[in-house]
Amino acid sequence: MAVVLEQQTELQATLIMTDTGTYSDVVFGLFRLLGYRFCPRLADVGGSRFWRIDQKADYGLLNSASAHHISLQKIAPHWDDMLRLTGSLKLGRVPAAGIMRTLQVGDRPTRLAQAIAEFGRIDTTLHTLTYIDDEAKRRATLTQLNRGEGRYSVARAGFHGKRGELRQNYRKGQEDQLGALGLVLNMVVLWNTIYIEAALNQLRTEGYLVKDEDVHRLSPLQHENINMLGRYSFSMPDAVAKGELRPLRNPEDTDS
Repeated sequence: MAVVLEQQTELQATLIMTDTGTYSDVVFGLFRLLGYRFCPRLADVGGSRFWRIDQKADYGLLNSASAHHISLQKIAPHWDDMLRLTGSLKLGRVPAAGIMRTLQVGDRPTRLAQAIAEFGRIDTTLHTLTYIDDEAKRRATLTQLNRGEGRYSVARAGFHGKRGELRQNYRKGQEDQLGALGLVLNMVVLWNTIYIEAALNQLRTEGYLVKDEDVHRLSPLQHENINMLGRYSFSMPDAVAKGELRPLRNPEDTDS
């Protein structure tokens, strides 16, 4: 949640996708109050709970599955506090990183946390139902998570100094390190993107069929072609300085 609310960018996310282990009813409730759609991947749908507000409603074949009841009486008394908390998070008056700790007293959730969780169960049920029913949604969630993991893989390879650990003991220093890592990561992605496009254009020029569905599977989030270790040279060849690209590798040349 801190990553979403405290990002230094004008881009506004609307859909939040995560892996299975990072969601709870409280998280569902907070994201819904903040105006985001929380869409985690569900690894064990069979163990999901389905909640209903109207105990007398007839859901047909889902009647036995939707046996759990949402109590609006647990939400209503805390609604104003829920909105105040949401506004404070939006305006940055409350740090998002520590919000979960404020909703706990020891090992027990506060009444406010219980109200947010009760509210979140509405969205939990809707998300679970659409996740089961919509194959396109499941594929989109998995695709997005794979892209995220690909980015982490490149970042881990680039962040090899100091055993890949943040050694600064203050926030500004850690942010500087992460900012430098983000710059390196963007450079790798830009480099790969330019040369993937150059390789595709050469294949088209030589008469090879380049299918759009194959191009869509390509990703610039790779690092096998990047030497992360050794001596770094920041001198720029004259040809590259003039906007030219390095010659592409000949796949038949085993020494290149």
